[in-house]
Amino acid sequence: MFPDQVIDYTWSRENTFFQDHQHVKHIDFTYPYCQEVRELLIEGARKAKLDPVIDGTYGATQGPRLESAAEIKRLEKDGCHIVGMTGMPEAALAKELDLCYAACAVVANWAAGKSDEGITMEKIEENLKSGMDQVRLLLEKALPSLS
Repeated sequence: MFPDQVIDYTWSRENTFFQDHQHVKHIDFTYPYCQEVRELLIEGARKAKLDPVIDGTYGATQGPRLESAAEIKRLEKDGCHIVGMTGMPEAALAKELDLCYAACAVVANWAAGKSDEGITMEKIEENLKSGMDQVRLLLEKALPSLS
């Protein structure tokens, strides 16, 4: 999945390069991800025949624990389509540096309360391995287009 929006539920993470407050840089975060890189990644996924999901909101949670079923329900009500622990602050930090940044999200498990199966690290690791194999394929197709 290539999210086009993010909601940040994290706290106490270093979220700016301008901690001294003397050189604050206010960034426009209306569109947190670079559309140009998103399109190159999406096209790479299509060339690799991966059937990408191209729109959605990423909910960045604190971690390291997984979310409760009630938290997942809240995130859904807030408009999140996927949930992870690594989506922020990197999107904002990239904006501060004027870096063109996009996310490629590998879905490793159904969220809490979304499946009759329990969530196990064994299943997450299995899904991550498969997902990262697909990411390698899409990068092989997308990287020649990046400049």
